[in-house]
Amino acid sequence: MDLTVLAVFAAVYLGMLLGEIPGLAMDRAGVALLGAIALVAAGRLTVGQAWAAVDVPTLALLLGLMIVSAQFRLGGFYDRVGGWLAAQEKAPPALLALLISVVALLSAVLANDIVCLALAPILVAGCARRGLDPVPFLLGLAAAANVGSAATLIGNPQNMLIGQTLRLSFHGYLAEAIVPVLLGLAVVWAVLAWRYRGRWIRPVALARLEQRHRPFDRWQTGKGLVVLLALVAVFLFAPVPREAAALTAAGLLLLSRRMASRDILGQVDWPLLVLFVGLFVVNHALLASGMLGQALAALRGAGVDLNRGSWLFGGTAVLSNLVSNVPAVMLLLPAARGHAQAGPILALASTLAGNFLVVGSIANIIVVDQARLLGVRIGWREHARVGVPVTLATLAIAAAWLWLRAA
Repeated sequence: MDLTVLAVFAAVYLGMLLGEIPGLAMDRAGVALLGAIALVAAGRLTVGQAWAAVDVPTLALLLGLMIVSAQFRLGGFYDRVGGWLAAQEKAPPALLALLISVVALLSAVLANDIVCLALAPILVAGCARRGLDPVPFLLGLAAAANVGSAATLIGNPQNMLIGQTLRLSFHGYLAEAIVPVLLGLAVVWAVLAWRYRGRWIRPVALARLEQRHRPFDRWQTGKGLVVLLALVAVFLFAPVPREAAALTAAGLLLLSRRMASRDILGQVDWPLLVLFVGLFVVNHALLASGMLGQALAALRGAGVDLNRGSWLFGGTAVLSNLVSNVPAVMLLLPAARGHAQAGPILALASTLAGNFLVVGSIANIIVVDQARLLGVRIGWREHARVGVPVTLATLAIAAAWLWLRAA
């Protein structure tokens, strides 16, 4: 047993659980990077071995899709969509259904975190103008972004990692995920509509919201749509590596006379990429030490076999709420390779579990933080009253669907 590797691994995943190192101004990305540096400094890995542990194709796919999403944000697309939603003269339950549908569709093909970041302030502004309580719509935004992103292998970072590592078919995974996702979106609407029935009205002050909007650029948005549609078509029908297609799409969007590449790259979530790099290195060190294999063998001896679908599904859901979904998936991937449904199980369980508590996904945290900055408070109890039943119901639907598909 290598105590140094074990200590670094434990410290890093404790940081994933807490979201920081107490007493230090360091978030999850910083904790993961520090863990990787500690392993190199302690001589457990050389720099070359650490770099070889990084899954470069996954990082390339992430980067390319982040740049595609940045094109839409800088082109004012999200602001235009949010403004259109807020302007719809519909009854609150119908407006909520429309919001959930649009957010889920966007989150399936674009980064769900960016969708939440861009739409949250516009939703608050629209609700304030109509005298509606923004809380149910903000909770619908976060929940729909999580559930909708589970539909494809590009909807969120953990799905990208799973698809790349397990070499999953894009359309094959879509066929596995689409039914539980659609039923899950119906659950999101039903829980929110029941929870806030008769309580849709609440005055909210606007407070400088209009200054946050980006002007709509028809050309830049159109360019982004053409590239995105072509990229999805390649994912569906062409035998081209997804990372190469995504980087090609990003390169085409960076070729612009009016939108500076610096502005586009400024929208990339670099800390998320750093988090991936750090966790790749830390998890590789644990795997290379043999301790991960020993731990899995001990679990099997105790009756917990992660090669069985039920244990893998439950373990993924629980661990995703403890350390967040990306670290959970990275840790469980080596144990999941032997199961035929490992990809859909990991993707659906880790993503749907994100609605359980505020800290369960970055999308939740973004929505709650954006709301707080705009004077709308969403406490953890308020979120849990919606998030817990949504999570339990959607996980049950996904588990039943996967069981039926395997039968």
